[in-house]
Amino acid sequence: MIRSPLLIVMCVGYFLVLLDVTVVNVALPAIGTSLETSPAGLQWVVDGYALALAGLLLLGGTIGDVYGHKRVVLTGLAVFGAASLACGLAPGVWWLVGARFAQGVGAALLLPGTLAIISDEFPDRADHARAIGIWAGVGSAALPAGPLLGGLLVDGLGWRAVFFLNVPIVLVAALVTARVVSHRPRHDHRRVDWAGALLGTALLGTVTFAVIEAGAWLLVVAAVLLAVFITVERATDDAMLPPRLFRRPTFSVANAAAGVMNLCTLGLLFLVTQYLQTVQHHSALAAGVFLLPLFLPLTVLAPLTGRVIARIGPRWPMAVGLVLDATGVALLIALRPDSSYWALLPTLLLWGCGNGVLTPAVVAAAVGAVKDRSGLASAVNNTARQTGGAVGIAAFGAVAGSATNARLFVSGIHAAGTVSVVLFLVAALSTVLIRSN
Repeated sequence: MIRSPLLIVMCVGYFLVLLDVTVVNVALPAIGTSLETSPAGLQWVVDGYALALAGLLLLGGTIGDVYGHKRVVLTGLAVFGAASLACGLAPGVWWLVGARFAQGVGAALLLPGTLAIISDEFPDRADHARAIGIWAGVGSAALPAGPLLGGLLVDGLGWRAVFFLNVPIVLVAALVTARVVSHRPRHDHRRVDWAGALLGTALLGTVTFAVIEAGAWLLVVAAVLLAVFITVERATDDAMLPPRLFRRPTFSVANAAAGVMNLCTLGLLFLVTQYLQTVQHHSALAAGVFLLPLFLPLTVLAPLTGRVIARIGPRWPMAVGLVLDATGVALLIALRPDSSYWALLPTLLLWGCGNGVLTPAVVAAAVGAVKDRSGLASAVNNTARQTGGAVGIAAFGAVAGSATNARLFVSGIHAAGTVSVVLFLVAALSTVLIRSN
């Protein structure tokens, strides 16, 4: 199974999506200087991608279920590659934000299809769990590769090279996908819920804009959009997000844990990257190297966790991963502007080990709870993760403020870390108390 070309190329698709999360983080100070933008502008550079990805993932999964995941994956690769080129050519910050949004559209088409194709290829429960572990491990190699490659590219060629890097990878992935993945039309009787997709994206965008720009009145707009979204989804036969799915406890808790994981991880990563570069004045490459202990455990532990899940199921690995995350992040509360790297290292290691165990567990739990709609299940799970990430970046960035004020910024890290510990522990308790579907 490890040698399957189909599995490898689907992992490459996942790799691309995650690469553009971490590779951009180390480029943020250089982007801010080059394009003369504010901390809020930098938040939008990250969240422009996250918003489109989170808002359209469900649509991407549904389109794949209707028209076939091979077609959608190839379209996603094409959009992602073209948008990456546009990012590299951006003359100003809002051009870059727009191109990042387009990247997110491509990623939203690409990501759920990769997991759905793997689910079709490996229907056996044990093989399926192992394949998910490999998918999570290989794809997650983008997380340590992102800071390292980003640091090398930013220091050597400039921040624009971070985006140009995607173009040749996309070309190779598209050629291999066209050759090794067979076209399997899915549920042709289902219709695409365009209204739900539009409302869901508008809702997420409104919430994020309210947090970044401190627009409290926008939260009222978001509440109205949420009510309309729920009403529309309940009234639609082929709803993008069928409310009945959340009556299954395993599905609900798995997606809640996935959202908490990314809310805390991406939100804190946004802060820690700026702490290393702006507060402590390390280079982009040095910051990338320093972040490796956070990401390397994913590549090692995710495949091993996949084997454990095949034997005992995802419930206890989820709980263990959440507790490890909480333990590691709790150590951030002792961080100071002049702390040595050795004070940060235990946090990164424990946090990374927690995510390495948690990532394949939440995916396996969510997909296993809705076996008849693998594309939809993977899309909901990834939507929960990306929605959490978008909100986390906006919220934690707003709390910490500008990294040029070191004392206040580190106080913001302490506050964000405390909130994260509470969220991780609540999610862990919910996982332990979960009942089977």
